[in-house]
Amino acid sequence: MIRFVHTADIHFGMENYGRIDSKTGIHSRLLDFKKALDFCIDVTIEKKVDFFLFSGDAYKTTTPSPTQQKLLLQCFLRLYKKNIPIVIVVGNHDNPLSFGKAHSLDVFGSLPLDGFHVISKPKTITLKTKNGPIQIVGIPWPTRNSISLNKKHQLKNATQITEYISKAVAHIIKNSAEKLDQKIPAVLAGHLTATSGIFSGSEKRAIYGTDPVLLPSDLAIKPFDYVALGHLHRYQDLNKNGYPAIVYSGSIERIDFGERKEEKGFCLVTIEEKDKTTHEFIQVPTRPFIQIEVKLKAKESHTQQVLDALAKKTIKNAVIKIVYHVPPEEPDKVDLKKVQLYCADAWYLVGIIPIRKPITRQRRTGAHVDMDLSTLLKTYFSSKDEFKDRTDELVEKALLLSNELEQKEL
Repeated sequence: MIRFVHTADIHFGMENYGRIDSKTGIHSRLLDFKKALDFCIDVTIEKKVDFFLFSGDAYKTTTPSPTQQKLLLQCFLRLYKKNIPIVIVVGNHDNPLSFGKAHSLDVFGSLPLDGFHVISKPKTITLKTKNGPIQIVGIPWPTRNSISLNKKHQLKNATQITEYISKAVAHIIKNSAEKLDQKIPAVLAGHLTATSGIFSGSEKRAIYGTDPVLLPSDLAIKPFDYVALGHLHRYQDLNKNGYPAIVYSGSIERIDFGERKEEKGFCLVTIEEKDKTTHEFIQVPTRPFIQIEVKLKAKESHTQQVLDALAKKTIKNAVIKIVYHVPPEEPDKVDLKKVQLYCADAWYLVGIIPIRKPITRQRRTGAHVDMDLSTLLKTYFSSKDEFKDRTDELVEKALLLSNELEQKEL
C-alpha cells in the first residue's frame, strides 16, 4: 500500500487583507499561508506517507521575496528531515514569461540533496518509496514561449497556438501512459486546466480562450491510478463515478472573497493495490472571510441594522467586508465610526461599502418654448401620473390664476 499527500496552489506572497506582524515583521497573510502549509506537513509526517506531491504554484509571482523563499524552504526541509520525498510540478505562477529565465522552484532542483524532484518539463519518474515503486508522469504548466519563437508557429494567432498546445499536451500524456509499466501504480501530476473544472474567486478572471484546456478523457486514461492536478483553487473530483479520480486539491488558504465559502485543504491518497485507489480531502483551519450584506429598512436606524447583522457572525480574527444597501430616496445614515469600533476585534476590515440603486429619471415632457400657456400646462399635467385624470380641471384653474395676476399688474 502506497500513501501520499497531494496539494497545490500554496501561493506564498498573497499579502492582501492583512498587516505586518509586530513580533516577526512578516505580513500576517504570509504567516496565514505558512500556517496552512505547516498543518498540511504536520499531517503528512503524522501519517508517515511515502511521498509528498505538490502540483504547482508555490508563489504568487515568479520573483518571490527572500522571506517567502526562506519560509517555503523551511516547510519543505521538515519533510526532507523525515525522509519523505517531495515531487514538485512547476505551475504557471512559478514560470517566468521571459524565455530562458529560471523558474522560482529551480532552487529545489539544484539542492545537493536527495529527495527533491522538480518537474519543469514533461517527464516520467519512477519513485522508489519504502512501500514499493510508483510511476509519476509530471506535466508542468504548458507555456507558449518556445512555441511562439518557433518559425513554424509565427503566423498563428493566440487561439490557434492555444489549441496546438492543448493537443500537444494530450498527446504527451497519452504517449507517456503507453510507456508505463502496467503492473506498477501510476500517477499523473499536472498543473493544467480541465474543461469541466470550476474556477473560483480570482481564478474566474482566467479566460478559457487563453488557457490550454484538456478533456477529462485526456487525463483519466490507463494505467493511471490517480490524477493530481493544480491550478484551480476549489477542491473537486472531475471523475467521481469513474476511475481514476481527477482531483484538484485546491488552494490551502483563501486568496480573496470569491473563495470565502469554500473549504480549503489537501488530499491524502491511498493506493491499496494497482487499480484500487481512494482519496480523502482533509480540511485546513484557515482564517475566516466574512461578508456582511444588509438591505437597510426605511424608518429604522441604519447603523443599528448593520450592527445587528454583525452580531450574528463571529468576527474575531476574521477578515470582514460590509456591504449595505441604502433604501431609495433616503440619505445614508450609517455611522461609520460606530461600525468600525464594533469591528475592533476583527483581524482586518476591508471596507464598509454603501450601495444605492440608480435613480430612474422620468422622461422629459414634450414641452417647448413655442407652446402657448394652455398647451404647455396641458402637456405638463398629462405627463404626470398623479395629475392625468384631472388635467383639464387643473389647466382651467391655472389659466384663471394667470388671468388674475395679469389683471392685478394692469
